[in-house]
Amino acid sequence: MVVLLIVALASYRSRGPAFEAGPADPVPTYSLPGSGVTDRAPVAANLPEPVVPGLTPRRTDPLPVELPVDVVGGDPSGGGGAVPPPVDDPPSPDGGAAPAPTSTPPAAPAPPAPSSSPMTGRFSVLDSWNNQAFIGEVLLRNRDRVARPWTVRLVPPAGSRLVTSWVEGAPQGSSRMSGGVFTYTSGVNVAPGATVPLRFHFENTGGSIRPSRCTVDGVACSGL
Repeated sequence: MVVLLIVALASYRSRGPAFEAGPADPVPTYSLPGSGVTDRAPVAANLPEPVVPGLTPRRTDPLPVELPVDVVGGDPSGGGGAVPPPVDDPPSPDGGAAPAPTSTPPAAPAPPAPSSSPMTGRFSVLDSWNNQAFIGEVLLRNRDRVARPWTVRLVPPAGSRLVTSWVEGAPQGSSRMSGGVFTYTSGVNVAPGATVPLRFHFENTGGSIRPSRCTVDGVACSGL
C-alpha cells in the first residue's frame, strides 16, 4: 500500500500546472416539499462519501432487527399457524380426574313364558288295599278345537311296582317305568272337548297311595 501511494503521489506531481484540479462541482440543492416556507433554503443532498481505493464502502441499508421469539406469531417451528393451548379434562366434583364413561350392558332377555297345553288331567284313587296297593286314574280332557295326542308322567311312591295300565274305552297306547317315573303315551288323539280315563295299578307302595307328581303334557294334574 505504501508503494502504491508513493507512485500515485509522484504521478500527480509530474503532471504540472495544466492538470491542477479545477473548482469543485457545486453541491446540488433541494427544496423541502410541503414545508410552507416561502424562502426555500437550499439543502445539501445526502450523497455518499467518495470511495477510497482499496477500502470497502460503508453499508447504507439498515440492519435487520430480530424480534423476540415470544413476539413472533404462529408456530416457532415454521408451521405458520398459532398453536392452541392444550385442553385438560374437566375435573370431577371431588377434585379427582373425571371418570371414564361406562357403557350399560344390555339387559338379558326375559325367559319365555311356559306354554300351556290344552290337555288337562285330574288324578283320583279308585280303589286301595291297606295303603299297600291302589288303582288310580287320570281323567284327560281336550279343551282344544282339534284332536290332540297326550303324554302322562306320574311318580308313584318310592318302591312301588307297576302291575298294569290301560285306557278305559279307547285304543291303548304305550307305557313304561323308568327311574321311578311312570310314562304313558296315547295311542290315538283325543277329540275336541272329549275326555279319556287313563288307569293304572300299583302295589308295594309302602303305606302311601298318592303319587308325588303327575303331569299331562308338562302341565300338573289337579286332585293331588
